Amino acid sequence: MKLCVLGAGAWGSALAVAYATGHDVTLWTRDPVHARLLASTRRNDRYLPGVDLPSGIRIESDIARALDACDLALVVTPIAGLRDALRAVARAGIPAVLWACKGFEAGTGQLPHLIAAEELPDTVSRGALSGPSFAIEVARGQPTAITVASKDLAFATRMAAELHNPRLRLYAQDDLTGVEVGGAVKNVLAIATGVCDGLGFGLNARAALITRGLAEIARLGEALGGHGITFMGLAGMGDLILTCTGDLSRNRRVGLMLAEGLSLDAVLQKLGHVAEGVSTAREAAALARRLGVDMPITRAVADVLDGRLSAAQAAERLLARDPKVEQEAVLERADEADLGVPQPGAQSG
Repeated sequence: MKLCVLGAGAWGSALAVAYATGHDVTLWTRDPVHARLLASTRRNDRYLPGVDLPSGIRIESDIARALDACDLALVVTPIAGLRDALRAVARAGIPAVLWACKGFEAGTGQLPHLIAAEELPDTVSRGALSGPSFAIEVARGQPTAITVASKDLAFATRMAAELHNPRLRLYAQDDLTGVEVGGAVKNVLAIATGVCDGLGFGLNARAALITRGLAEIARLGEALGGHGITFMGLAGMGDLILTCTGDLSRNRRVGLMLAEGLSLDAVLQKLGHVAEGVSTAREAAALARRLGVDMPITRAVADVLDGRLSAAQAAERLLARDPKVEQEAVLERADEADLGVPQPGAQSG
């Protein structure tokens, strides 16, 4: 299959490396200087240090040339670049597209599939790649399992088969909304967990925060039409645990630095990479308010990012809450999963 990976950051480069064996891969970056550097050194040391780009990967900075005659476009830009990338896909007449960006679009609060509905013709098959995956581990060939989700389950199943390799296993899923909500909000909760860890609250507090955070993801996801069981799978619990506990998580590092008392501007400058949880926190908090969904952790993170609370104040506010309502929400979902209640959109084994 001829693949075009749009976005030469860490995750885009890792996917290009993973699929260079078995597929014809083009890696696109919007910066011609970056493209020349990648082509000459066969390294992407800014975003994916220590990993060689296989010689078969073609590097392009012209998006029309990159997309020419490709069978599948993988959009791996930040969500802020998704709309423009999809417009290019539509102009090129590409028959299928998967996006791997996570979050809500700033300003509109839209999930990626809603952006795709506005920008792509109905004839284009589409879906999302999401799940627990640090780019460097995928690039190194370390075992990883993620979800490919589409409202068209037949398309998701075909993509899972086409893109499967022994070290990167894909599970088909038809709950596109649930998968996207899980991928978006887990970044917000990773910021919260970083704050918790940075303040020295310990592992007990971290476990409680992750558990309560999973309930927030499920409440918002179900309000938007997602299925509860999705949040117990790779794109929900799996991605949440990895991002909240892994030292490679950029969003967790944002929380750690906020706990040190650094300003958000200083944090982002020091990070040097996009942390999607920053913009997602604001959009998720606003969406929760509109839908009447209780998301106290997300709201606290948004308040810290906007300067209304310090990290310590936000943590103390969360600790002061009565936990009963959130515990009940988690237990209800756990009981449902334990009893094997059939749900549409369940992941394949």
